[in-house]
Amino acid sequence: MRTNNTFGVQFISRTNKAKNGLLPIYARISVDGRRVEVSLKRFIHPDNWSDAKGSAKGKSEEIRCLNTYLEQIRSRLTECYQELTVKKKLVTAEAVKNLFCGFEEKEHSLMSVFEYHNTQMKTTLEWGTQKNYFTTRRYVEEYLKARLKTTDIYLSQLNYRFLTEFEQFMKAYVPKDQKKPCGQNTIMKHIERLRKVVNMAIKNDWLDRDPFQKFQPSFIKSNREFLTADELAAIEQKEFKILRLQHAKDMFVFSCYTGLAYIDVYELTPKNLSLGIDGGYWINTCRHKTDIPVRVPLLPPAMAIIEKYKNNPRVLESGRLLPVYANQLLNNYLKEIADFCGIEKPLSFHIARHTFATTVTLTNGVPIETVSKLLGHTSIKTTQIYAKVIEKKVSEDIRLLKSKLEDKGLLIKMKKLDY
Repeated sequence: MRTNNTFGVQFISRTNKAKNGLLPIYARISVDGRRVEVSLKRFIHPDNWSDAKGSAKGKSEEIRCLNTYLEQIRSRLTECYQELTVKKKLVTAEAVKNLFCGFEEKEHSLMSVFEYHNTQMKTTLEWGTQKNYFTTRRYVEEYLKARLKTTDIYLSQLNYRFLTEFEQFMKAYVPKDQKKPCGQNTIMKHIERLRKVVNMAIKNDWLDRDPFQKFQPSFIKSNREFLTADELAAIEQKEFKILRLQHAKDMFVFSCYTGLAYIDVYELTPKNLSLGIDGGYWINTCRHKTDIPVRVPLLPPAMAIIEKYKNNPRVLESGRLLPVYANQLLNNYLKEIADFCGIEKPLSFHIARHTFATTVTLTNGVPIETVSKLLGHTSIKTTQIYAKVIEKKVSEDIRLLKSKLEDKGLLIKMKKLDY
């Protein structure tokens, strides 16, 4: 709790609220540069008030009594400030005013702040992101019931211990709709969302300390899955008699050759197609996730899929470019496709985007700066994480390096080591 707040009391009059030629007197309370005012229900003639001194001027008994009263008010407000400080409560100008007026500031609870956050963000966050916050809130409620035997706590009760114990609870807790506890990175994502909710409370002055200050999130680095050239070819060459699998396969392959995420493929319409300076067709769109403009030249496999479905009844009825299934259905169908093609990787639609970044572009010598633009990244660092350079690319780079060193006579021939 902070103890070095700047506190002050100043008495002022309000000319815009004068009644019968008399000015009302207010006490202005300031804490850390923020201020509120309290009406003292006292009035004075303008000639008898000093704005500079913040007091009445004159030697009459009435003036002397008024100034004595004002100093008593100053003393009482100072006592209220000190009381909040000693009790280690949130010290704000509003809190001092509330205590002075006879009622304490209502302390916000964790669940009420969750509710406030989710309501405020309803028009800002995508529905999928909103659902993630609902899930995080549900897990926090489960923790409160299981470990603290309550349904809510005050924000002031949040501390480092709460966060670490919530993390440990999540490692053992099995959600009703799952068969095992959440993974480490998923747990960290929930704690990140909790932190954003708490940050909103801090910005609203409902909490004057950050309980996350000493908490260090621990993510496990994982390699992003992608298909090798052979795996991609296996899927491309496989023809399915089951219509839903054929459609799912084609949508996946389309993404492998454009790098577009599911939602961006789903939202494509013929209006997103245009002729580029190279005379070929390009996709012009904006990433749904970031609203970043993206222009992608259509490679032959992707163009062939568009041609294949241009007269499809679902396409004609919806006005979209391709007949895309719901994301969950599509991912279920891709798991079937993986089994048919002998691919052991957990195939999902997003792997297509990874495959475009690695197998289709980087492995074939497309500069990472170009790949970054095609993926719609704002930072090349994101691309470096997103697009893992596969072993073939590394091997080729090292072979070229060895060749250059040999040409310069710098390569030392190494003897084979026996172990």
